[in-house]
Amino acid sequence: MVRLLIHAPSPSSLERARRNLANLLKLAPDATVELVVNAGAVAAALDTPHPLDVYLRVCANTLAANGRTAPDGITTVPAAVLYLAERQADGWSYIRA
Repeated sequence: MVRLLIHAPSPSSLERARRNLANLLKLAPDATVELVVNAGAVAAALDTPHPLDVYLRVCANTLAANGRTAPDGITTVPAAVLYLAERQADGWSYIRA
């Protein structure tokens, strides 16, 4: 079973991550995948909604630092760095877009 974290910390990496996610799901529709965004990718993700946003995990630290809130339906995590480390410790694979 594929369990994959795709990490996007910038607007350009968010674009790549969304393409990676779509391509992965075409070939492995049963994959468990999460797109974790922090830093500059948070504003980009919130400002450009996407059909694959159900896979988003948005860093609450970045939201707070930028005075933003996530809309309903968008999952937040307290800190992207901790979330990524915990998932990897649980056996998830990691790719930085």
